[in-house]
Amino acid sequence: MKYLVISCSLKGASRSRLMARKAFEALEAAGHQAEFLDLRDHPLPLCDGDQAYNDPQVEFWKGRISGAGGILLGLPVYNYDINAASKNLVELTGRSWEGKAVGFLCAAGGQASYMSVMNLACDLMLDFRCLIVPRFVYATKHDFSGEAISNPDITARVEELAGALVKVSRALE
Repeated sequence: MKYLVISCSLKGASRSRLMARKAFEALEAAGHQAEFLDLRDHPLPLCDGDQAYNDPQVEFWKGRISGAGGILLGLPVYNYDINAASKNLVELTGRSWEGKAVGFLCAAGGQASYMSVMNLACDLMLDFRCLIVPRFVYATKHDFSGEAISNPDITARVEELAGALVKVSRALE
Protein backbone atom coordinates (compact mmCIF):
# COMPACT_ATOMS: atom_id res chain seq x y z
CA MET A 1 0.00 0.00 0.00
CA LYS A 2 1.18 3.51 -0.79
CA TYR A 3 0.95 6.42 1.63
CA LEU A 4 0.85 10.08 0.79
CA VAL A 5 2.01 12.91 3.05
CA ILE A 6 0.92 16.37 1.93
CA SER A 7 2.27 19.67 3.20
CA CYS A 8 -0.55 22.18 2.77
CA SER A 9 1.37 25.24 3.92
CA LEU A 10 2.26 27.91 1.39
CA LYS A 11 4.70 29.57 3.79
CA GLY A 12 8.44 29.09 3.33
CA ALA A 13 9.38 28.33 6.94
CA SER A 14 6.48 26.10 7.88
CA ARG A 15 6.05 24.20 11.13
CA SER A 16 3.35 21.96 9.68
CA ARG A 17 5.75 21.07 6.85
CA LEU A 18 8.37 20.03 9.44
CA MET A 19 5.85 17.65 11.01
CA ALA A 20 4.77 16.34 7.60
CA ARG A 21 8.41 15.65 6.69
CA LYS A 22 8.93 13.83 10.00
CA ALA A 23 5.83 11.69 9.34
CA PHE A 24 7.08 10.88 5.83
CA GLU A 25 10.47 9.87 7.23
CA ALA A 26 8.77 7.66 9.84
CA LEU A 27 6.74 5.86 7.15
CA GLU A 28 9.83 5.28 5.02
CA ALA A 29 11.91 4.16 8.01
CA ALA A 30 9.24 1.56 8.79
CA GLY A 31 9.58 0.20 5.25
CA HIS A 32 6.37 1.64 3.79
CA GLN A 33 6.06 3.08 0.32
CA ALA A 34 5.39 6.78 0.84
CA GLU A 35 5.42 9.98 -1.16
CA PHE A 36 5.85 13.52 0.17
CA LEU A 37 4.11 16.29 -1.77
CA ASP A 38 4.07 20.00 -1.09
CA LEU A 39 1.39 22.41 -2.30
CA ARG A 40 4.16 24.95 -2.84
CA ASP A 41 5.74 22.68 -5.46
CA HIS A 42 2.45 21.82 -7.18
CA PRO A 43 0.23 24.91 -6.82
CA LEU A 44 -3.47 24.74 -7.48
CA PRO A 45 -5.79 27.40 -8.88
CA LEU A 46 -8.52 28.69 -6.61
CA CYS A 47 -11.63 26.57 -6.90
CA ASP A 48 -14.16 28.54 -8.93
CA GLY A 49 -16.64 25.69 -9.35
CA ASP A 50 -15.97 25.84 -13.09
CA GLN A 51 -12.76 26.13 -15.12
CA ALA A 52 -10.33 25.45 -12.25
CA TYR A 53 -11.13 21.74 -12.50
CA ASN A 54 -9.46 21.69 -15.94
CA ASP A 55 -6.07 22.82 -14.62
CA PRO A 56 -3.34 20.16 -15.18
CA GLN A 57 -2.28 20.41 -11.53
CA VAL A 58 -5.76 19.29 -10.47
CA GLU A 59 -5.28 16.07 -12.45
CA PHE A 60 -1.83 15.62 -10.92
CA TRP A 61 -3.26 15.88 -7.39
CA LYS A 62 -6.26 13.68 -8.17
CA GLY A 63 -3.95 10.93 -9.42
CA ARG A 64 -1.72 11.05 -6.35
CA ILE A 65 -4.63 11.10 -3.91
CA SER A 66 -6.50 8.31 -5.74
CA GLY A 67 -3.37 6.14 -5.70
CA ALA A 68 -2.83 6.40 -1.96
CA GLY A 69 -4.30 4.07 0.62
CA GLY A 70 -3.68 6.53 3.45
CA ILE A 71 -3.02 10.25 3.56
CA LEU A 72 -1.49 12.52 6.19
CA LEU A 73 -2.10 16.25 5.86
CA GLY A 74 0.31 18.79 7.33
CA LEU A 75 -2.01 21.71 8.08
CA PRO A 76 -1.12 25.20 9.23
CA VAL A 77 -3.70 26.92 11.40
CA TYR A 78 -4.33 30.61 10.81
CA ASN A 79 -6.95 32.69 12.61
CA TYR A 80 -8.45 29.65 14.41
CA ASP A 81 -8.90 27.54 11.28
CA ILE A 82 -6.90 25.43 8.81
CA ASN A 83 -5.49 27.38 5.88
CA ALA A 84 -7.59 27.97 2.78
CA ALA A 85 -5.16 26.02 0.57
CA SER A 86 -6.13 22.81 2.42
CA LYS A 87 -9.82 23.26 1.76
CA ASN A 88 -9.08 24.25 -1.84
CA LEU A 89 -7.17 20.98 -2.33
CA VAL A 90 -10.18 18.96 -1.19
CA GLU A 91 -12.64 21.04 -3.21
CA LEU A 92 -10.68 20.55 -6.42
CA THR A 93 -9.86 16.87 -6.00
CA GLY A 94 -13.23 15.75 -4.62
CA ARG A 95 -14.02 12.10 -5.18
CA SER A 96 -10.37 11.06 -5.32
CA TRP A 97 -10.56 11.09 -1.50
CA GLU A 98 -13.25 8.38 -1.35
CA GLY A 99 -12.57 5.59 1.09
CA LYS A 100 -9.17 6.86 2.26
CA ALA A 101 -7.73 6.79 5.75
CA VAL A 102 -6.72 10.36 6.64
CA GLY A 103 -4.71 11.82 9.50
CA PHE A 104 -3.85 15.38 10.48
CA LEU A 105 -0.69 17.17 11.60
CA CYS A 106 -1.59 20.69 12.73
CA ALA A 107 0.71 23.57 13.60
CA ALA A 108 -0.68 26.72 15.21
CA GLY A 109 0.52 29.72 17.15
CA GLY A 110 -1.31 28.81 20.34
CA GLN A 111 -3.53 26.25 22.08
CA ALA A 112 -6.92 27.83 21.31
CA SER A 113 -7.30 26.35 17.81
CA TYR A 114 -7.01 22.66 18.61
CA MET A 115 -10.50 21.95 17.19
CA SER A 116 -9.76 23.72 13.89
CA VAL A 117 -9.41 20.47 11.93
CA MET A 118 -12.89 19.18 12.76
CA ASN A 119 -14.74 20.84 9.85
CA LEU A 120 -12.35 19.25 7.37
CA ALA A 121 -12.60 15.90 9.16
CA CYS A 122 -16.40 16.01 8.96
CA ASP A 123 -16.32 17.00 5.28
CA LEU A 124 -14.02 14.11 4.44
CA MET A 125 -16.08 11.63 6.47
CA LEU A 126 -19.50 12.68 5.23
CA ASP A 127 -18.76 13.61 1.62
CA PHE A 128 -16.13 11.01 0.77
CA ARG A 129 -16.51 8.27 3.40
CA CYS A 130 -12.96 8.76 4.62
CA LEU A 131 -11.96 7.08 7.83
CA ILE A 132 -10.27 9.69 10.00
CA VAL A 133 -7.47 8.53 12.28
CA PRO A 134 -9.01 9.37 15.67
CA ARG A 135 -5.88 11.03 17.04
CA PHE A 136 -4.09 13.90 15.38
CA VAL A 137 -1.01 15.91 16.24
CA TYR A 138 -1.48 19.52 17.28
CA ALA A 139 1.64 21.53 17.98
CA THR A 140 2.22 25.18 18.84
CA LYS A 141 5.12 27.52 18.16
CA HIS A 142 6.58 26.49 21.52
CA ASP A 143 7.21 22.97 20.19
CA PHE A 144 9.70 24.19 17.57
CA SER A 145 13.10 25.81 17.55
CA GLY A 146 14.18 27.32 14.28
CA GLU A 147 13.79 24.72 11.55
CA ALA A 148 13.27 21.74 13.87
CA ILE A 149 10.76 20.12 16.15
CA SER A 150 12.22 20.69 19.61
CA ASN A 151 9.59 18.92 21.70
CA PRO A 152 10.33 15.16 21.82
CA ASP A 153 6.69 14.45 22.70
CA ILE A 154 5.59 16.00 19.41
CA THR A 155 8.16 13.95 17.48
CA ALA A 156 6.91 10.79 19.19
CA ARG A 157 3.28 11.68 18.43
CA VAL A 158 4.08 12.34 14.75
CA GLU A 159 5.70 8.90 14.51
CA GLU A 160 2.76 7.34 16.37
CA LEU A 161 0.30 8.98 13.95
CA ALA A 162 2.22 7.60 10.96
CA GLY A 163 1.93 4.12 12.47
CA ALA A 164 -1.77 4.60 13.21
CA LEU A 165 -2.38 5.65 9.61
CA VAL A 166 -0.90 2.36 8.44
CA LYS A 167 -3.14 0.37 10.80
CA VAL A 168 -6.30 2.23 9.83
CA SER A 169 -5.48 2.01 6.11
CA ARG A 170 -4.98 -1.74 6.35
CA ALA A 171 -8.32 -2.10 8.09
CA LEU A 172 -9.97 -0.57 5.01
CA GLU A 173 -8.47 -3.11 2.60
